[in-house]
Amino acid sequence: MPAFSAPAFDAPNPDVGRRERKRQQTLDHLAQTAWRLFEALGYDAVTMEQIAAQADVSKGTLYNHFPVKEALLAHRFHGDLAASMVDLTPALRTLPDIAGRLTRLLHASAHWSESHRAYLGPYLRYRLATLQAVGRDDERYPRSGMQAVFGALIQDAQAAGQVRADLSADLLAHHLQFLYLGALLRWLDQPGASLRSEFDAAISLFVQGAAGSAA
Repeated sequence: MPAFSAPAFDAPNPDVGRRERKRQQTLDHLAQTAWRLFEALGYDAVTMEQIAAQADVSKGTLYNHFPVKEALLAHRFHGDLAASMVDLTPALRTLPDIAGRLTRLLHASAHWSESHRAYLGPYLRYRLATLQAVGRDDERYPRSGMQAVFGALIQDAQAAGQVRADLSADLLAHHLQFLYLGALLRWLDQPGASLRSEFDAAISLFVQGAAGSAA
């Protein structure tokens, strides 16, 4: 199977200008400040006004970068994904097929999700509510990067003849993304359920389809 090449996400770019670097530093500062407050006081108890005061910025500055509290969560979580892919990519390259690679990736996601469960409901509601805005305003509503990872895995699998090539990798990644989100939502709705098992079912459905074996 071809060597998996993870998407670059928002890796540092020496050509990025000073203004953009400053903007990214501001985004990180605001999100880190919000996260400390969420952890100390509880997500629901924290207000945008508290975040602005703690970050030592005006409310207008905060709202200019993050329209709602959930957007601060998204920035934090998308950064976590980008960082995790740096460690995961070498491990994914050693696995021979897409089923194994998806299992390794989503089991890592399950481990992370289990430790952030209290925040996933607000985050997912926000992501689903802003789906139409993504693409038209990627700067204000950035993607997580997970669909890009799925797309790269699928492209490699198509090149190896493991996944049908009559459908584009982008389309297949789109469907896989919703299987992934559906598994997360089902897990959140069922206390005591295993997220790894939910992800395993989604992987099986994607790789093998829903057809039963012939009698």
